[in-house]
Amino acid sequence: MPRNQTNENFIDQTFTLIAETILKIFPTSQREKKAFSYYRDGMGAQSSGEYAEALQNYYEALRLEIDAYDRSYILYNIGLIHSNNGEYGRSLEYYYQALETNPCLPQALNNIAVIYHHRASQALQNGSIEISKILFDKAADYWKEAIRLAPENYISAQNWLITTQRM
Repeated sequence: MPRNQTNENFIDQTFTLIAETILKIFPTSQREKKAFSYYRDGMGAQSSGEYAEALQNYYEALRLEIDAYDRSYILYNIGLIHSNNGEYGRSLEYYYQALETNPCLPQALNNIAVIYHHRASQALQNGSIEISKILFDKAADYWKEAIRLAPENYISAQNWLITTQRM
């Protein structure tokens, strides 16, 4: 069963109140309500740094959720946790799955670009110039798509693309 949240800050309290109100107003199935409850509890655990608990809640939400748009955000958040744990390969898997269900998710595109940029920088430090070039180009491709979807965001990425003549 989902954890009982102890919402300590105003934003969490507001989100919980709005979410509970929406669930009461809109006609949703018990399954959808449970999926949302697990997702909400996963977000609470994640924001508290309780990643194992967050993952448990997200996996349960993923099992119950049937809406592709909602599933994409669950997958994205699982990817975030793996990134925070330094498991970049695993996080990429979840970001790609999120994009498969929702191709208009600039956050996932940005995070993929960040991982490729990080790997390219590591390759460059190790003297693998050709590999770094390939990885920097991949990062650029993902950032361009993220920026296309959200032109006001990712200013640092936009500046990097311009300064490296990849824009």
